[in-house]
Amino acid sequence: HIQYERVGADVTMKCGSMDWDAAVTWTVNGTDIDESHLNGSYLILRNVDLTQSGQYSCYEGSSWHLKYQTYLRVGTPPKEPVLMCRSNNYPKGFYCSWHLSTPTYIPNSFNISVIHGTREMVCEKDVFPKNRCHIRYIQLFSTVKYKVTLTVTNALGKNSTTLTFDEFAIVKPDPPESVVAKPVPNNPRRLEVSWQNPSSWPDPESFPLKFFLRYRPLILDQWQHVELSDGTSHTITDAYAGKEYIIQVAAKDNDIGTWSDWSVAVHATPWTEEPKHLTTEAQITETTRASTSSFMPPPTTKICDKG
Repeated sequence: HIQYERVGADVTMKCGSMDWDAAVTWTVNGTDIDESHLNGSYLILRNVDLTQSGQYSCYEGSSWHLKYQTYLRVGTPPKEPVLMCRSNNYPKGFYCSWHLSTPTYIPNSFNISVIHGTREMVCEKDVFPKNRCHIRYIQLFSTVKYKVTLTVTNALGKNSTTLTFDEFAIVKPDPPESVVAKPVPNNPRRLEVSWQNPSSWPDPESFPLKFFLRYRPLILDQWQHVELSDGTSHTITDAYAGKEYIIQVAAKDNDIGTWSDWSVAVHATPWTEEPKHLTTEAQITETTRASTSSFMPPPTTKICDKG
């Protein structure tokens, strides 16, 4: 048996079918409970907190026959859940994900309903992550709004939230991928940046993306920005010579929706000229003389005849 109670509640447990005045012993997780918590054979817990969750057992008098056992779980009813719907693979469909802003400490169940006009649609739940489900578009370029309602329920209560939106309003691509930044040979103020469309974007030919590039030297906090209507590359021409740069790219459908999150940051430093080592004729002569004078012939062994 599992008994759910709210944090701060007063809890009374009865020892099975035992009379109120019967002699009993209570334990929690195998440890005896002080008699000051008893009212006759009843166990009284006042203002319970999370630490009092556990297995409670009641035994008959001196015989120690187990008469009652329950698992107490202390928690809270759910607050309004956080719901988000987004299309990162337009025009195939969209997904909705959800979470609770504060934990309840007890099991929760979630139910999601999606209505398009007058039609209820099936939101196919993902195995992982488990708090997400997908809707496949049935009618592209529809002007009918979607209404998504999420209800969360546990043993202590329930709560819900609703989103209403147009299909195009939730389009948000994933960030561009494989961002690369390289120096341009013999150009100390240039960096070549290239990237790829997000792999989750299914049809960049029919639904092209535009891009937003931001970059700054590590020594400064202020970003510089470039918006690009097409292409997946750009040459930065105003970089500071010799300074390391941090670079990111975002993507957006040309006509609808919002910008993606920023891509993973990449670092690059513009081309710098190798320092030249100048050698004068006098230094060459001096080096030659020094190497000659340091040459020592091998020792010779003299053999003397003893006379």
